[in-house]
Amino acid sequence: MTAGMVAEALACARRRWPVFPCQPGGKEPATRYGFRDAATDPDQVTRWWRCRQDANLAVATGVPGPDVLDVDQHGAAGSGCAALSRLQRHGLIEAASKVVSTPSGGLHLYLTGSDQRSGRLRRHHLDFRARGGYVLAPPSRVGGKPCRVQRHLPGSGGLDWATVAELLEPGRTAATRPATPASGDMSRLVSWVASLPPDGHNRSDGLFWAACRAAETGDEAVLAGLAEAARTTGLTGREIRRTIASARRTAGLRTRPHEATRQAAS
Repeated sequence: MTAGMVAEALACARRRWPVFPCQPGGKEPATRYGFRDAATDPDQVTRWWRCRQDANLAVATGVPGPDVLDVDQHGAAGSGCAALSRLQRHGLIEAASKVVSTPSGGLHLYLTGSDQRSGRLRRHHLDFRARGGYVLAPPSRVGGKPCRVQRHLPGSGGLDWATVAELLEPGRTAATRPATPASGDMSRLVSWVASLPPDGHNRSDGLFWAACRAAETGDEAVLAGLAEAARTTGLTGREIRRTIASARRTAGLRTRPHEATRQAAS
């Protein structure tokens, strides 16, 4: 097994950060249930990397693991640097303990883990990885490019994602999201997505949030319903497919989408 990778995996486990392997050179989980399989048991961690010597290392986010602010770099399509500067000016990320550069040229800021849900501000190229999420950790590589610790910081606190969202997008639809449905009561997600205003930028964010909730339960029928509902808001088939695929990855859902979901998003 790669000595540096398993050593870092065991170091995370000693911090009580649950870890699991991802596919070599990629972000896809190498275990059946993705972040749900994450563990801190050193014997389990060692077994994983003994069987998958080139596997990347992923850390499950949210308490007991860290929360991570993902600042994306999309080249000509934009980056999260401007939003990050605003957060810095407002003193919202002073609690970060570590900055990691990502293979795509973005940044991961590590903060104390919380029970908040993961979130996204697509227009600002920011993702918040908390409960129900994960990030690749150093020394993982994607496309031959490594995750690398850029610097350690003196902070030791958390980030309130609701405050970030309100600063960058006042009045965004996060405040009007329905309570997370209990298992077996997911259908109201579909009606909520259908109610999103067709001229608002929150359509994709709303679909992503709802699709994550459905993907966490593996409910393909609801995912298909969400795709149909999203079409009524004016989202294109390509946008719907990409958003639902991202939600499936975030939730660690590795089964292939049902035909109904693919047709609804076509």
